[in-house]
Amino acid sequence: MAKAFKSGLKGITGFLEPAERDLLRSLFSDVISMLEPEEREGQDPLAALIGLDMDVAEPSDRAMKRLLPNVSKDDVGASLEFRQLTERSLRETKTGALRAAALDLDKDEIILTPQGAKHWSMALNDVRLVLAERLDIRDEADADHVHRMQDWSQAEDVESYLALVYNFATWLQESLVQAMLQSLEPRR
Repeated sequence: MAKAFKSGLKGITGFLEPAERDLLRSLFSDVISMLEPEEREGQDPLAALIGLDMDVAEPSDRAMKRLLPNVSKDDVGASLEFRQLTERSLRETKTGALRAAALDLDKDEIILTPQGAKHWSMALNDVRLVLAERLDIRDEADADHVHRMQDWSQAEDVESYLALVYNFATWLQESLVQAMLQSLEPRR
């Protein structure tokens, strides 16, 4: 069973069972595959190198909209322009954090540097955003409904299984953030 992240002399540490690591590895991989930009024929290599994507459009998938939201709800033109200038680098930053976190899953005990903790926090946040969208969490009542699912033996369908996975990712992220905050406190 997983142990919460904690801050100590070695850095931020946590413990995950092999099945939990496999689950996270799979979740990280799924989100990476969602975020990887499509390679298009005839794409300007210089534009790609500096992160411009003039052919980008707002995603149609709701989970992708959560990962790559518009900068403005009221100004479609400004949102598109901002997306053209930043989406490629945002995708690369997110996939980089997910890949870095996945590399830490080779051992039961996870030992994180401050940068590693940042990557894990970003990766878990992106996983939670996708799961929240798939579970249709829109308000506090929806979140409470999802949080009531706590027993893996009662997972009868995809929704209850996703709720359990969401709760696990939430717990893991909360413990990580607490450990990160603890690591900032002066040692006594």
